[in-house]
Amino acid sequence: MDIDYPGFGRVVVDGRTYDHDIIIENEEVRPRDKAPSRSLKSRYGHTPLTGNEAIPWSGDRLIIGTGYSGRLPVLDEIAEKAVSERVRLQIMPTSEACAVISGLKAEEFTAILHVSC
Repeated sequence: MDIDYPGFGRVVVDGRTYDHDIIIENEEVRPRDKAPSRSLKSRYGHTPLTGNEAIPWSGDRLIIGTGYSGRLPVLDEIAEKAVSERVRLQIMPTSEACAVISGLKAEEFTAILHVSC
């Protein structure tokens, strides 16, 4: 998969630019639906990643890009669910996540990428 994080607010996947958070699963890219987690925004300062969202547990490796400065809150319940699902969880700033993903085949991972903060 060809992926690049040219900077704050956008990610480019296979030549297509996205200016919103995305989920990559089974070679498909879709927007991250933050609505199920939005009620916690005031507590964390950002809409955190929670188990209420459609997390892509279908693979055995989930890469979470936490944004330009790595500020996306990822709640502990995500790590706990990863253990129960037997999914290897990697959490890192989005630029690092994109560097890791660019060396992988699409079937080797699923991902959630936060494009801002």
